[in-house]
Amino acid sequence: MIWLTWRQFRTQAGVVFAAITVLAVILAVTGPNLAHDYATGIASCTAHGGCSAFTDQFFNNHQTLYFGLVAVVMFVPAIIGLFWGAPLITRELEAGTHRLVWNQSITRTRWLAVKLGLIGLAAMATAGLGSLAVTWWSSPIDKAAFNRFPRLSPLLFDARGIAPIGYAAFAFALGVTVGMLIRRTLPAMAAVLAAFAVVQMAMPLWIRPHLIAPTRLTTTITATNLDGFLIQSNGSPVHVTVAVNNPGAWIISNQTINAAGHVVKGIPVSLSTGACVPAPPPQPPFSQACFTKISQLGYRQQVAYQPASRFWAFQWYETAIFLALALALAGFCFWWIRRRLS
Repeated sequence: MIWLTWRQFRTQAGVVFAAITVLAVILAVTGPNLAHDYATGIASCTAHGGCSAFTDQFFNNHQTLYFGLVAVVMFVPAIIGLFWGAPLITRELEAGTHRLVWNQSITRTRWLAVKLGLIGLAAMATAGLGSLAVTWWSSPIDKAAFNRFPRLSPLLFDARGIAPIGYAAFAFALGVTVGMLIRRTLPAMAAVLAAFAVVQMAMPLWIRPHLIAPTRLTTTITATNLDGFLIQSNGSPVHVTVAVNNPGAWIISNQTINAAGHVVKGIPVSLSTGACVPAPPPQPPFSQACFTKISQLGYRQQVAYQPASRFWAFQWYETAIFLALALALAGFCFWWIRRRLS
């Protein structure tokens, strides 16, 4: 049964593993030079007093390939679900070859267990190797972009660490399940893509921020912690955000509250007269008198964030969630094939 499963699967496996091998070779050849350039640049700029200009330039020089690799790692689980999971059982059902196997000495349970086990492990290995190679190669750029693109941010988190292994297992199991239910390859592939996209969007928006209770900070708004502001038009409230003293943190919410502790849309100060008239660049936009006035009015900033130190805790939690979902879908497949499928 293992030999038969491999014979049916070897073409898809060969294409994907060949692509992963080529990618790994390219990264292995270019990675040491990238790390050397970063280390040399950091040593030089540290000796001359500051590295912000170097890290910005280093990131800008490599950002196209950097985000391209992020996209590759993020798409691998979806590809596995589409081309490995959805057709796995569906094509057998469409061709009727499953009945031939079941009429031999192979039971339905063993038939499905071998397919899920062999190809599921291959899917997890593919995603894991791809993530490992890209994470290693991108390490210098991750350091350069630590504050601009934290590893905990939704963009990078899905392409780092062990989480892609969980995504691949879930996508594969989802593909198999949907294929068994729909029993048509192309509609099943479309449904898998839609379902997986919904889950991948729902996780960072509604679930991941609450896996661990976020750290909350309420602080006065000062020239030191002001991180950004938005002035829409005269008479409109000024929208501000502040920075937290935790480099690489994932900011979940950054809201202004009034003296009563209620969230407000902005700070209603006059920008045409008084202390908060914006200064022309390159001067700071607001004077110290403006921040003093804001403080006297009782406006503060309330920030909820996940510290950078929680990256691996989130990785383990999310990987466990997706592996559990994959096992639940696999269990449903075993129930369905024994009770409903003929």
